[in-house]
Amino acid sequence: MSDITRAEVAHQPALIETLAQAFQTDPALSWILPDPDHRARALRSLFRVLVPGDRRAGVALRSQGDEAASLWRAPGQAHSGMLEFLRTVVPLVATFGAALPRGLKVQGGIDAHRPKGRFWYLHYVGVRPDHQGKGHGGRIIRAQTAVADSEGLPCWLETATPANVPLYERLGFKTQVEWDVLGGGPHFWGMMRPAPS
Repeated sequence: MSDITRAEVAHQPALIETLAQAFQTDPALSWILPDPDHRARALRSLFRVLVPGDRRAGVALRSQGDEAASLWRAPGQAHSGMLEFLRTVVPLVATFGAALPRGLKVQGGIDAHRPKGRFWYLHYVGVRPDHQGKGHGGRIIRAQTAVADSEGLPCWLETATPANVPLYERLGFKTQVEWDVLGGGPHFWGMMRPAPS
């Protein structure tokens, strides 16, 4: 996995672009932001906020050619604190605008179903559309699950993309909970990868 490295500040623009492209067709973000053109702009704004915060709270990984990116929050950092909230609230309101109530419904469901305890939290992982299906996603996830294994810690993620569930299962994640976002939103799976025994 030598093509997977920790992303530094200089890599943030590429990470933002990779994740924005990867999440353009995400069911949850498509429900929050139904207009594709607005969604494309908003996703770049969203990840400009999220990437620095997740780097501070954990680690961002990238593939050497920026085909894939992942944002992991460290154990105990899955729930953002008040300082992070205050740092991000104004940019996020500007990003979502009238779609903010739907965004809050999605985030509320995620927060309500995320477990307590110590685990590495796979906040976001994505592969640029023209590189999907080539193993980049699995490699970038395994790079950090190996770290979690060495620390004796589990990993957690949520997904609203049904096709991703079997991929995550192959990587050792097991569905722990499923829910639907209130108000006709998407279906989510919450999945845990157990700590090594």
